[in-house]
Amino acid sequence: MRIIAGTQRRRKLISVPISSGVKPISDRMKQSLFDILKPWVPGSIFLDLFSGTGAVGLEALSRGALKVVFADANPACIKTIKRNVEKFDFKEKSRIVKANLLLGLDRFYAYSDGEGYDIIFMGPPYRTIHNKMLNFTGKVIKSVADSDLLAKNGIIIAQHHAVEKFEVPKEFKIYRTEKYGDTIIDFLKKIS
Repeated sequence: MRIIAGTQRRRKLISVPISSGVKPISDRMKQSLFDILKPWVPGSIFLDLFSGTGAVGLEALSRGALKVVFADANPACIKTIKRNVEKFDFKEKSRIVKANLLLGLDRFYAYSDGEGYDIIFMGPPYRTIHNKMLNFTGKVIKSVADSDLLAKNGIIIAQHHAVEKFEVPKEFKIYRTEKYGDTIIDFLKKIS
């Protein structure tokens, strides 16, 4: 894993131990995602939910995001994100929060400096360590809506397994979908 573009281009990320069960976003998928996000990233306030190694948020910082809030419940992930943030000298532009994201996101509005987030990326786990399918995407998108975390023209990017179905809250609509093997990335925005 590496930073693909921007100020930290080609630098390698510190990985989470394999035993943690974290499956990081592939460089190919990340490249495609950031090709789509290119106009929105510079100067953005970015929320990286289920951050894992922090690869998505760190890519955003390398490409000019103003601030990234990283959030994960896994202590190994939090430790790895901290190490990566320090390695790339992004401490001043980062906030790292250990939280069970399924219990609600109310406190995250304050971390956006009261403006909401321009980009919210979520990559929740697809399966348990026993290979049982998980369905977290819909619950977390609803929590984003309930907590009013999205800035006026902000977007949500939801990475999930192709078989996972979820209800989109009435406040949002899916305006673009990309497929990468068994992974779907949906792009959502507020309905005006």
